Amino acid sequence: MGRAEERRARQRGGHRAAPSRRSAPTAGTGPAGGGGKSGKSLIRRMFTWKKILGTFFGVCLLGIAGFIGLYLYVDVPQGNAAAQRQSNVYKYSDGRVLARKGDVNREIVDLAKVPRKVQLTFVAAENKSFYHDSGVDFKGTARGLLNTLSGKGKQGGSTITQQYVKNFYLNQDQTVSRKLRELVISLKVDREKSKDEILAGYINTSYYGRNAYGIQAAAQAYYHVDAERLSVAQGAYLASLLQAPSQYDWAVATPTGKRLVQQRWNYVLDNMVEEGWLPKATRDGLKFPYPKTPKGAPGLDGQKGYLVELANQQLEQQLMEQEGLSRGQAESAVIDQGWTITLNIDRKKQAALEKAVKTELTSKLDKKRRKVDNDVQAGAVSVNPKNGKIVALYGGVDYYKHYFSNATRTDYQPASTFKPVILAAALEQNATTQDGKPITAGTIYDGTSRRQVLDQGAKVGFAPPNEDNRDYGDITVQKAMNASVNSVFAQMGVDVGMDKVMSTADKLGMDTKGMQAVPAQTLGSMGASPLEMAGIYATFDNHGYKVTPSILKSAENRGRSAHIPNAVGGSVISRTAADTVTSVLTGVVDDGTAQESVAGNPLRQGQEVAGKTGTSDCNRSAWFTGYTPDLVTSVGLFGEADKAGGTGCDGRPIKKNDHVSLKGAMGGGRVNGGGPPAKIWAAYTFGVTDEAEFDLNTTQGAAVEPTDTPTVSQSPSDTPSQTPSSKPPTSSAPPSNSPSDTPSQTPSSKPPSQSPSQSPSTGPPTDPATEDPLDPDSALDQ
Repeated sequence: MGRAEERRARQRGGHRAAPSRRSAPTAGTGPAGGGGKSGKSLIRRMFTWKKILGTFFGVCLLGIAGFIGLYLYVDVPQGNAAAQRQSNVYKYSDGRVLARKGDVNREIVDLAKVPRKVQLTFVAAENKSFYHDSGVDFKGTARGLLNTLSGKGKQGGSTITQQYVKNFYLNQDQTVSRKLRELVISLKVDREKSKDEILAGYINTSYYGRNAYGIQAAAQAYYHVDAERLSVAQGAYLASLLQAPSQYDWAVATPTGKRLVQQRWNYVLDNMVEEGWLPKATRDGLKFPYPKTPKGAPGLDGQKGYLVELANQQLEQQLMEQEGLSRGQAESAVIDQGWTITLNIDRKKQAALEKAVKTELTSKLDKKRRKVDNDVQAGAVSVNPKNGKIVALYGGVDYYKHYFSNATRTDYQPASTFKPVILAAALEQNATTQDGKPITAGTIYDGTSRRQVLDQGAKVGFAPPNEDNRDYGDITVQKAMNASVNSVFAQMGVDVGMDKVMSTADKLGMDTKGMQAVPAQTLGSMGASPLEMAGIYATFDNHGYKVTPSILKSAENRGRSAHIPNAVGGSVISRTAADTVTSVLTGVVDDGTAQESVAGNPLRQGQEVAGKTGTSDCNRSAWFTGYTPDLVTSVGLFGEADKAGGTGCDGRPIKKNDHVSLKGAMGGGRVNGGGPPAKIWAAYTFGVTDEAEFDLNTTQGAAVEPTDTPTVSQSPSDTPSQTPSSKPPTSSAPPSNSPSDTPSQTPSSKPPSQSPSQSPSTGPPTDPATEDPLDPDSALDQ
């Protein structure tokens, strides 16, 4: 064999030998051991780098597909109700907080009302990348999921968007499903909302401790200011609180908690410097803003509840009229919905009215010695006649002790305070007596008690007694008003026409729906509230321009403002008629039933006053409604049974809350309108008004200076002149937007096509018709 062949043979042999050596049996191998060659090949075939990589990408694709499905499946839900409910805030006219009302102490504010640098303190504290991220911190979310699965509890790292979603759309549950929903919703919210909307939602829904939800409540709770007045240092503290509200509240924090919150506060400010949001020099000059001592949230005790109640009612009424809502819908739109409602209530006048009631009434009640003193209720409303603002209101001894507001309840008779309405109707209608003579302040009537009322010579079956059954004989309308002579005004009402009298009452502001136009109404036997009577007399004071008293100054909710209509409308009676009523009513004060308590009051400093007393039958109510040129106040005292027992004036068993007599209250006899009500009125009014004179356009009544030779005769005087009195008014008509002090001398007597709505009653339902105006034992009417 040649060398070449031998070499080839060795090569072939070597090539053949290699497989033989690889397949040679070794210890532990062979058929009995299962074979090494096949086992190694299977594992290597199953875990090749290609298959591992393919599996990884497959899982990723499945995850992406699952997330896409989840993203498409999960919608952004409606905000949860608990996160949206918030307190209504009620303020005095000067902006001071009167009360907060709501189950949740939250007031949502627009982001624009929060200083920009205060906004940034929250971003610096929670999420520096907030303005650049997609709304989700995937790393932090993954860490949170792992911690939840491993039972380690929740962990930080969520973005502001995620925290807002958790607060507003979801809940605080620590579950995998909730965290996944949070992730998806956060991505969607970030796409659908602006960063400012998200930040506003976050700071308005977060909890800050001290029962404060949202930045406005927190600003009040910790620094007693509104959010718009927060400083950067204060904002940084509030932002720090969100990490651990209870632990970081300085008022209750442990030394460790105080140290940690100061560290957190420094961390927030340093982040702001780092991000270029705060100059370092400014930051270095900031000192830790120690929070103020906690104080209880204002409640509805005392008069606050009555004020809040009327404010809600009037706002609901406006929403019903302006937005077409039902009563139920309007209530749902107002109660605990985050309104900031500013009232027309003047703090000083409110305090003065409360003091007057205490001084002249409640301090004199001895409920242990005199049972009747437990039955005395008082109500009062004070109105600026030039703009219709309710500047003070007294609803009862305490909102928590007496639910019904005595200021707005309409179940008691206004009694003789209704007599000026009859005179106004006579003057407005140019009415005449039975013999065709015009009715004026100088017209003479028969003032005999129980005189039979005649209608065109025919008896009408009505003959009311005067107080104490006193006969006055022939008497002028002026003197009949001074002495509150029932028989005169009963006849006058029939002369005018009771339908016209009730129509005038309606135009002036009394709710006459369902009232019968019968002669008995001349005694004020219908129901009325101090609020209504204040509005009627304010219209007299405002020269016939309709005044509908309003407690609302403004009402704002989530960036929108409710429209508050002008409380003063057009002319409903002529200026001459209104001014003549005022002139006549000055006689009641200076020479009539209010002389002792009002005209002779030592507090009076020259103020001109007009007004009328009223005392209902059986002495169940007593009134004084009076006014100066710039303030009208109606005060009513009401007998309301504190408990059941005994019998009333009508012989019926007395039930709790029934109308009962005031006789004997405060240790006296009959409670007349010229007594406690007039004293309350004077103590209040003369303390808050300055000397002023009425500007009257009339030639009639007690306010007009008499001529040298006054005419007194049986013949009625001439029709009221349009010529101004000795106190000449100016002659410009009031502008449409607001009443003028100098309306036209010849205003139209036509009523406006629409009259403002009446304020709702809050009194218990009682039928005024059950009162007997002919009760011989009644006080009728002072």
